[in-house]
Order: sequence, then C-alpha cells, then structure tokens
Amino acid sequence: MNRTASASIVLLLAVIGVAATYVLYRSSAAQIASGQHWIESRKLLDLLPLDAYDNQPLEQPLALADLNLSHSTLTGGYRATKRGQTVAILLHSQTQGYAGAIELLIAIDTNGKLLGVKTLKQRETPGLGGHLGDWPNTWLQSFIGTSSKEPTDAGWALQKDQGQFDQIAGATITSRAAISAIHDALRYFDEHRAALLGSGT
Repeated sequence: MNRTASASIVLLLAVIGVAATYVLYRSSAAQIASGQHWIESRKLLDLLPLDAYDNQPLEQPLALADLNLSHSTLTGGYRATKRGQTVAILLHSQTQGYAGAIELLIAIDTNGKLLGVKTLKQRETPGLGGHLGDWPNTWLQSFIGTSSKEPTDAGWALQKDQGQFDQIAGATITSRAAISAIHDALRYFDEHRAALLGSGT
C-alpha cells in the first residue's frame, strides 16, 4: 500500500470519526441539556424535599402583583404541587444587605408557615455576613416554622432590637436585611394567599 492510499484511509477514518461524534452529540444533546436543567433546578429547589412535589415549579412562574414590599422586592414566584395539589409557594426575594443585593428563595407551605430559605446571591463580607450564603445554613434554618404572625411583628427583629432572633455573628446589617425580607415574604403570602395557592389546594 502506497503512502497516498494510507493517507486517504487515515483521512476517511478521521472524517467517519468526526461524523459519528457529531451525530452522537446531536442525538444526545437534548437529553444532556435536560439533565443539566434538572440538576440546576434541583440545586435551586433543594430547600424542599425531593418527594414533596412532582411538578417543575421553575417552569411555571406565577404572575405576582404588588412586588415592592416594605423592606424587599419580589422578583418571582413559583408553585410546587404534588398530584395537582399545591404544597408550597416559593418567592424569590431581593433586599439590600451590607455590601450589596441579597437574593433569597423563600418556601412557604399552604398554611403560611416557613418551610425553608436559601440564599441565591450575596456579596456580604467573607467570614461575617458572607456566611448567609452557606448551604445548608443553620441560621436560616432557625426560621423554619415561623409565620407572619408567629412571632408577632415586634418579634420579627434581632434580639438586640428587642426581637426574637439571634444574628449572624458580626453581621448585624446582613441579619436585619434577611429577617425583614423573610417577614415581608410571609406577609405577602398572607395578603395574596388565594392568588398564590390557586385552585389546587
């Protein structure tokens, strides 16, 4: 076999290999994208147990009204359901911390009780307010089970402000911002309960 024939065979094999790779990529691209989307969604929604819902909440955003709250702004809302029944409302909240915007995902059950809070974005001081971004977050977990009225309005504050809650060590402003945003979200749920829950309750 001469050199030209060998080069032709190598070139043909290379073309076949590239073509096969392209076809394989094209045929599995949708599946890969779907898997990546599921992973990202699960990462965002991991404040809810995986078996608590069976829909894709992030693909069905709610139309929210009155988004500017007392201490925060709502930038989105989602409904988690199981077998067609609403099990939780997720509110995407933004507030101002010490060093910049803080974004929280706040999960509330159908009775208005807090199920969980996750920090999606923050720029607080590393080692201090930056702990707000830790996951899981022991400080944020301390709010689970609260509602807009439990504790009372006066209780929705730091202990140093005669309220009920401890603060993140060395991060008073960050702690106040998060507490106010969580309370805002719970009050918003109470005020818009029917619209948020829809008919599947």
